[in-house]
Amino acid sequence: MTERSAPPDRPVAAAVARGLRGRCPACGEGRMFARFLKAAPACSHCGLRLDVHQADDFPAYIVILALGHMLVPLMIEVNAAFAIPLGWQAAIWPALAVLLAAAMIQPVKGGVIALQWSRRMAGFS
Repeated sequence: MTERSAPPDRPVAAAVARGLRGRCPACGEGRMFARFLKAAPACSHCGLRLDVHQADDFPAYIVILALGHMLVPLMIEVNAAFAIPLGWQAAIWPALAVLLAAAMIQPVKGGVIALQWSRRMAGFS
């Protein structure tokens, strides 16, 4: 009977940092995304298949959770410090939420894909 050697470790922190920057979690060189939220089929530098991920809705849940924890206290503090008319607030807060969500979703999705790769999850072996 032969022993199978354990696969080499994939450092989580380095992989997620690369993913947050939109880079391949394995080499850090190739771009992770072909379009805004569409993962590239494979890394152009090392050939790692990136389209096997199963990030699904998890990045959106993370963004919603993070935005809620950022915006609600900010709204409370701004309302306590300034007398901004309700009409202005009805324009400011949703616009800010949309802008921040759009800015956060791609890096968060890259981080989730990189986490899956580093833990050998969802088709990454």
